[in-house]
Amino acid sequence: MSEPVVTHAPQLSRYELLLDGELVGLADYVRQNDRIVFTHTEVDPERRGNGWAQLLVESALRDAEREGLEVVPLCPFVSWYIEHHPEFATLVAES
Repeated sequence: MSEPVVTHAPQLSRYELLLDGELVGLADYVRQNDRIVFTHTEVDPERRGNGWAQLLVESALRDAEREGLEVVPLCPFVSWYIEHHPEFATLVAES
């Protein structure tokens, strides 16, 4: 088994987690000007427990940071991740 790879699929408005070329997770978003609204994160139930959702969300947040985007964490998992990784708290939109 190879290492998981996170890719950005802007045409689908999501980040994807691939394992051996197979889609095993995703983080959906809506882009609104200088904001990115994360709406849903999911990992294949058979593949959970490996920290891959965290890897997926961290990669997406690092992209948002590089692009200077404000983050709106509507997805409960993204919200939880930011709460437990305060280095990303400055990305969260105030309103």
